[in-house]
Amino acid sequence: MVLTVAVIAALAALGTAAPALANFAQFAQCPTGSPGVEYCSFAQTTSGEFSIGKTKVPINKTITLQGGAIPTGTGAYFLFPAKNGESLSKTELNVPGGLLNIINCEEITGEGFFEKGARALCKATFENKTTGVTATTELVATATNPAILNTTNILIESGTALTLPVRVHLKNPFLGNNCYVGSESSPIQLHLTTGTTSPPAPNKPISGKAGTLAEEEEEILVINENSLVDNSFSTPTSEGCGEFLFIKGYLDSIVNKKLGLPSAAGNNTAILNGTLKIASANAVVKHGF
Repeated sequence: MVLTVAVIAALAALGTAAPALANFAQFAQCPTGSPGVEYCSFAQTTSGEFSIGKTKVPINKTITLQGGAIPTGTGAYFLFPAKNGESLSKTELNVPGGLLNIINCEEITGEGFFEKGARALCKATFENKTTGVTATTELVATATNPAILNTTNILIESGTALTLPVRVHLKNPFLGNNCYVGSESSPIQLHLTTGTTSPPAPNKPISGKAGTLAEEEEEILVINENSLVDNSFSTPTSEGCGEFLFIKGYLDSIVNKKLGLPSAAGNNTAILNGTLKIASANAVVKHGF
């Protein structure tokens, strides 16, 4: 209760604090002019991991989630898209093992024109050493399935702190430009918490943490060193992998087999460690953004 009162009081004070030299440039993409937007959020994940099926991708580059926040009246906020449309940064993370860990050229069977062409292109790709694969998490929130931030749940370390519907974009010349795990209609639905999870087997409970509540330059509320976790979500199959020879999704079945997709709840994990910053929309405007 003390933490809840503290964050509510801190948020209320953000719009009335005296002018300060805070770094408001980080909120430059906040849609302050959009109806209902009262706050601006800027979160950065700097470490952690994202595991789907048989593949674990370490988070070793900064991922930014930014935009506006519309209060729901229950301690939660609908996250409104950033002005430049990049609410979730397109941070490319390297998939360990690359293409060699996902595709075996000899698994492309058959003696037809397309099968032979696919095998030849696969082998040519490996011979040219273009075997690196990156994974980019993309937000696929909609009006009926929005991204939701709950600052109260963050601080009391209970319940869902951040709801994120996402898909993962796998990139490699051989996989094509449209190889995705998840989609807007069938997303990877994350319900991240700073508390302790209760996943189905074989996963075991893991715990996040609220971090440290602070205030930056009087007008920006900061939650440092917080950890958001979820290991109870399921992962759908891939789509659109191997778009070549005029056939989209030619490699979906092979990618699904190697990644272990679809992957039922209890076999996937997301751990996001970083910092959350919040400022009132009025203060952001006042400082020229």
